[in-house]
Amino acid sequence: MRSKIGSVLAALVALAAAVLFATTATASAAPIRIMPLGDSITGSPGCWRALLWNRLQSAGQTNIDFVGTLPPQGCGVAHDGDNEGHGGYLATNIANQNLLPGWLSATQPDIVIMHLGTNDVWSNIAPTTILSAFTTLVNQMRASNPSMKILVAKIIPMNPSSCAECAQRTVNFNNAIPAWATATSTAQSPVTVVDQWTGFSTGTDTYDGVHPNAAGDQKMSDKWYPPLVDALAGGGTATPTVTPTVTPPPGGCTATYKTTGQWQGGFQGEVTVKNTGTASRSAWAVAWTFANGQQITQLWGGTLSASGASVTVRNASWNGALAPGASATFGFLGSWNGANSAPTPSCS
Repeated sequence: MRSKIGSVLAALVALAAAVLFATTATASAAPIRIMPLGDSITGSPGCWRALLWNRLQSAGQTNIDFVGTLPPQGCGVAHDGDNEGHGGYLATNIANQNLLPGWLSATQPDIVIMHLGTNDVWSNIAPTTILSAFTTLVNQMRASNPSMKILVAKIIPMNPSSCAECAQRTVNFNNAIPAWATATSTAQSPVTVVDQWTGFSTGTDTYDGVHPNAAGDQKMSDKWYPPLVDALAGGGTATPTVTPTVTPPPGGCTATYKTTGQWQGGFQGEVTVKNTGTASRSAWAVAWTFANGQQITQLWGGTLSASGASVTVRNASWNGALAPGASATFGFLGSWNGANSAPTPSCS
């Protein structure tokens, strides 16, 4: 009799253990929910999301779910297109109208990747006001999920034909983001700044000075990927990139300078470097002297050294290698007063 009772108890214990294991396995298999939050750059159609989703899948990050109350809008490739990219929306309006809590309640994200503020900057709203709205949004995210991981973008450059001041306003806003993020981040709910601005050109990476084209979508996806993978792994800070010092080989290249946009007191420029030699290059350097006292205030796609009117730009870590006939481009914002004549750059 005791043997029978013992056998029954053993069977019940085994069954309970099996149920507990199955329940635990099911719980651990719940996908990590990622909300892309923003405006039309994120949602209309926001094809960087499709590139990012498929890169994550290819890298084995399959236990994820992009979430949002908005459906996908095409992009020509299969992907999880749910998002919270509301065209024309301002961060300040989203905060003031208390819109985010409903979106969070409907989707329950674990991670938010946010490219927001472009329309606020366009509307000439002060960076401090935009970042105050960001703080409201972050607090709402943490109310939804105290362990929310939040990736906040330095927004891509913009230079729309109807807003000559927008380029510099974008710089001013982006410059204020890191200090805000440091003050807002916590160990339980880290805020990571993702630099979508550096290396992005309104001339080559947008179709209208604001919204990314295919090249811009690829750059945005590439910038989101490393910090998002880090967040998926349980981290919350992006790894800094160290640019090595490389001595460029002599000769064999040309540099073409052009002004891509100009407004009162400011302008945007672009330089294309081409390998005109017969051998591949591992690095390049471009130098020129401004004739009218212009100053570079921000540069992407290269490393800047300036002394007075003399400017030298060396390649970044990712665009120094040029095969024969290949080109690389870097861009910058600058200030001018009185005249803005184009210099003649040299390449080495």
